[in-house]
Amino acid sequence: MTNAKPRLALAIGILCISVFPILVKLQLTGGLISAFYRMAIAGALLLPYVFITKKFKLPQLKISLLAVLCGLLFAADVAVWNISIQESSATQATLLTNLSPVWVGIGSFLFLKNKPALNFWIGTLIAIFGMITLVGFEFFINLDFNIAFSLAILSGILYAVYMLVSKNILSDMDVLTFMSITLITSTLFLGIVCLILNEPFSGFSNAGWGVLFIQGIVCQLIAWLLISYATQHMRATRVSLSLLGQAVLATILAWLFLDEKITFQMIIGGLILLLGIRTTFYSKTISIRNLLNPKEHSSTDI
Repeated sequence: MTNAKPRLALAIGILCISVFPILVKLQLTGGLISAFYRMAIAGALLLPYVFITKKFKLPQLKISLLAVLCGLLFAADVAVWNISIQESSATQATLLTNLSPVWVGIGSFLFLKNKPALNFWIGTLIAIFGMITLVGFEFFINLDFNIAFSLAILSGILYAVYMLVSKNILSDMDVLTFMSITLITSTLFLGIVCLILNEPFSGFSNAGWGVLFIQGIVCQLIAWLLISYATQHMRATRVSLSLLGQAVLATILAWLFLDEKITFQMIIGGLILLLGIRTTFYSKTISIRNLLNPKEHSSTDI
């Protein structure tokens, strides 16, 4: 079944990036320098393989520049997200950043040929409600509409633009070449930011270095090779919304390894969120007409 490989790649990729919040909570390194080494380590492992095996195929200048733009967008997203966490809370920053499927849907409607179907919007609303339930409704009573709030929103927008641009160019560029260009760009950008802000590049504990290598290998290299492959073969809207599943997996991992409690409300929220994601993969595109006549209008587009 042609749908199986991209979906499996996406599922494994989401599992890999779900480890990231657990590693960040250990607080063994600073946020920005952690982002730099996440890109640098992944690039240091991928680039020799790509060039030695001659897998790198330089595309046309326009496509190459768009790949560079993707690298800048991804790096800026990570940098802005880390700063928003430092200025507020990880919960607020993560929740607001995860509004990115909404921005991806709007961007797809405005700029891409494949417009989001009604089931995407229904799934998005269900998933966001599930995310809110998972975090807790009382959280919104204390929501601060400050600079950190704006940065978290900006992070979600940057990520959405990254998803839309990458979807557009992955039809003209293979995944390994795309990853190589974006990793080089992201590493250089974040390295310059860390230098300007006097972030330490060394002096970490052995455990700190271990965490950095896990982030680089698992959370960046493996995860985004798989997610980029999925993006190449699936709708950008579905990929972006599916990435919300990491919130559920991160909660389970935090329970297993950090002894964080899972409440009944969190379980309900997680199930609602997963239901929202599943709605976007419904095999029949939902419309007003086939809501009334569900046996008509089948669609197999993933």
